[in-house]
Amino acid sequence: MNKTFRILKKIILYTFSILLLLSVAGYIYLYVLPKGPEITEIKKINSGIDSFVIYAYKDSERKSIKVWTYKPESWNDKDKVVFVMHGGGRNADDYLNAWIELADENNLLIIAPEFENKFSKYTTNDYQEGNLFTFFRTKNPKSEWAYTVVENIFDHIKSVNNITNEQYDIFGHSAGGQFVHRMVMLMPESRIGTAISANSGFYSLPNDKFEFPYGIQNTGIDLQKSYNKRLVILLGELDNNPSLGTFRTTELAMEQGAHRLERGTAFFNTNKKLKNKNNWTFNWEIDTIKNVGHDYKKMSENAIEWIKN
Repeated sequence: MNKTFRILKKIILYTFSILLLLSVAGYIYLYVLPKGPEITEIKKINSGIDSFVIYAYKDSERKSIKVWTYKPESWNDKDKVVFVMHGGGRNADDYLNAWIELADENNLLIIAPEFENKFSKYTTNDYQEGNLFTFFRTKNPKSEWAYTVVENIFDHIKSVNNITNEQYDIFGHSAGGQFVHRMVMLMPESRIGTAISANSGFYSLPNDKFEFPYGIQNTGIDLQKSYNKRLVILLGELDNNPSLGTFRTTELAMEQGAHRLERGTAFFNTNKKLKNKNNWTFNWEIDTIKNVGHDYKKMSENAIEWIKN
């Protein structure tokens, strides 16, 4: 009996030690070691398709980020700047290509950051959940939030290209839609003019009883300020097939709705009810695009009307 107990005790001890070692190694790899593509020479954005790599954070060289751009020949200072946020595939170049014709037709400078992550199938906290928390649920400083990276990129292109624009618009689809609506909620001080959150998989509800990202517990969100921003919840009428893309099916996610169309509608209505209850200013809108499903190209085409107006 004592021998069996000793063996069991050793097994538990070894198992715990291995798990601890893996956790420490994982934390160091994800959050301590430098990562990302090599920094490129600082230069002005060329017309057509271009890219550059900068440090993601202003006070740290721990992480770099590649930024794709498209600039029409006719684009000049004060013309619109639009950030395009990719989906869960982290395919910023594909999203950039979807906006080239739209950019030419509407004279838009397109900025498409690439939040590359080899483990994006297993962890989403670094991108669509804003990097508020690590995978291990420890808090990150605001200076390392993914939303702050967008502001840093805007500062970079303004300074390097002598751009005097005070605002930018932002569009995100699927995981990018999650990114956009959370950025509006968490960083209302950002320089966003119009934000478009398209076909998000699930949302951060204005409920402080739910942990982030399902709710806003311990986030310090000031919803009055968030509602002052112009946010459009853009939904595809046919985006009612949960088998498309990566669709979260946890208990709290399923409580938001059976598919993306249902969840987006519920999210908007929940916020509108809260606004009515408190008689707050509310600059959020909802738009459902007919005959469109979970398609970032077609949703991009329909987003342009909100950016133009």
